[in-house]
Amino acid sequence: MFSQTVEYALRAVVHLAQHAPDPQKTNDIAAATKVPTAYLSKVLQGLKARQIVTLQRGIGGGVALARPASQLTILDVVNAVDPIKRITTCPLDLQSHGVRLCALHRKMDNAIFEMEKAFQSTTLAELLADGNLSVPLCEGEREDAG
Repeated sequence: MFSQTVEYALRAVVHLAQHAPDPQKTNDIAAATKVPTAYLSKVLQGLKARQIVTLQRGIGGGVALARPASQLTILDVVNAVDPIKRITTCPLDLQSHGVRLCALHRKMDNAIFEMEKAFQSTTLAELLADGNLSVPLCEGEREDAG
């Protein structure tokens, strides 16, 4: 359902949120998130263009979130690299349907809308604070799980 680019972008920003505010080296992000370095570099450029991350070259440089994790939503990240597309007209170009979607395409668009709402209402900070035993991008379980 989501492109590889979206998956890689989400992995990268979760990693950055875990280490915020410290900048991270691209090679370290790639290793931690299991994303090929060359592909990650392209993903990071897309995130930079949408002001999700900052990139600083040189000593002490690296990649960091452009805003606090509490101010970045999953939807911000997804739309930065591969925007979610709503169904606004008949995908079959049936003239009789136009913008009046049939029951199938209306249901599909409603599902996309619900997903957008869920992603818009979830910040990176909330992902990291989730009580799930599996820590994002890490082996093992949370230490505070009892």
